[in-house]
Amino acid sequence: MIHNNCSKEGPTSPPRPRPPPNHQGLEPLAMCDYEKSFVYKHGQAPSYQHCAAFGDPHIRTFHDDFHTCRVEGSWPLLDNEYLFVQATSSPVAKGSNATVTSKLTIIFKNMKECIDQKVYQAEIDNLPAAFEDGSVNGGERPGGSSLAIRERSAGRHVEIRAQYIGTTIAVRQAGRQLSFSIRAAEEVARAFTEEQDLQLCVTGCPRSQRISRSECCRGLVAADVARALCKEMLPVEDVYFQSCVFDVVTSGDANFTMAAHGALEDARVFLPNAEKLHIFQAGAGCPRVSSSSFLLLLLTSGLWVVLLHF
Repeated sequence: MIHNNCSKEGPTSPPRPRPPPNHQGLEPLAMCDYEKSFVYKHGQAPSYQHCAAFGDPHIRTFHDDFHTCRVEGSWPLLDNEYLFVQATSSPVAKGSNATVTSKLTIIFKNMKECIDQKVYQAEIDNLPAAFEDGSVNGGERPGGSSLAIRERSAGRHVEIRAQYIGTTIAVRQAGRQLSFSIRAAEEVARAFTEEQDLQLCVTGCPRSQRISRSECCRGLVAADVARALCKEMLPVEDVYFQSCVFDVVTSGDANFTMAAHGALEDARVFLPNAEKLHIFQAGAGCPRVSSSSFLLLLLTSGLWVVLLHF
């Protein structure tokens, strides 16, 4: 009143009203905090789900199914009302059935007060710490800060937090492959139509694209070497360990131990139920070979190069 030289007597203008809350009783900015909005509506915290794609690629679905896939080309990991994620795979080696993810495209779809549409794209040896337009958040809208990207390890690990949909995504590179992990609110993960039925995070890879145990050890048969390398990073012999053995045997690249280890660490952070961290799948992974058989194979197939490399 002093600043505007207003009279202390007589009628004054009423204070400017605050912006009206939305129809759910929430202030506009609170709409861009998914967890706060969910608690307001339902009186409890939301449930979360986890999906990952790493290595060969191996897919851990939202429902804790686990597949090893060949899926060469581009395939959707997610396709719903809020997110579209596409992984592009190519053969790990010439003539191999095994493939690795070489490119990831993530689209955060436009959402009212919260964010402009944002696209993130990563390729091998190019993990940018920004969206495709150079920004690091959701734009100029009131809730733009509810989408943010940050670099956890230069060129190796990027994290994207989408607070407005209760979702966190990790993108990593280990060796010559990319990996993807997500923690998504269950309501968000299920927000898709019947037409959006092909999503590797929801249904896993199609049966025709799954690699069986009998195919896993073709080519390099250094199973004992692979087991020893993987054991250093993954002491529990679960599907992450089995996937690690599979990848090292198939590719001969010890960097795949880091891919499985990174996926396990993401799961440790993202999984709402820690008891579901490890999956034990009968018959997965490559069989053991005896030391004498292994030595014979090593000498006759020229695999001593693998040992010298390590």
